[in-house]
Amino acid sequence: MPSMQPINLAAKLALIHEHWMPKVVAEMNDYQFKLVKLRGEFVWHSHADTDETFIVVQGRLRIELRDGAIELGPGEMTVIPKGVEHKPCAPDEAQVMLIEPRGVLNTGDQGGARSAPNDVWI
Repeated sequence: MPSMQPINLAAKLALIHEHWMPKVVAEMNDYQFKLVKLRGEFVWHSHADTDETFIVVQGRLRIELRDGAIELGPGEMTVIPKGVEHKPCAPDEAQVMLIEPRGVLNTGDQGGARSAPNDVWI
């Protein structure tokens, strides 16, 4: 049985020292709650089989879309539907929670050097 103890997001985020490398902090059914620090621009990508949720804990996040952009600040969230190409950007560091099914590659259909290992827990 998974632990039902509280998870302190700030304490978990303090353990993350690299950017663009999501770490799992909890799991519910087949979904993982991941924390990640973002800085700079990511790669254009999409996820063919799943939606992806972004929740900004601290900082500001811009998610570029082919037809516009979404700006998020602390306490704000958005869901990117499956198949929608997007590129997260954070000029200054943003601390973000991602919610997505277990096994989703952070670079989606693009792969490449920015791909992070899956199922890394903190």
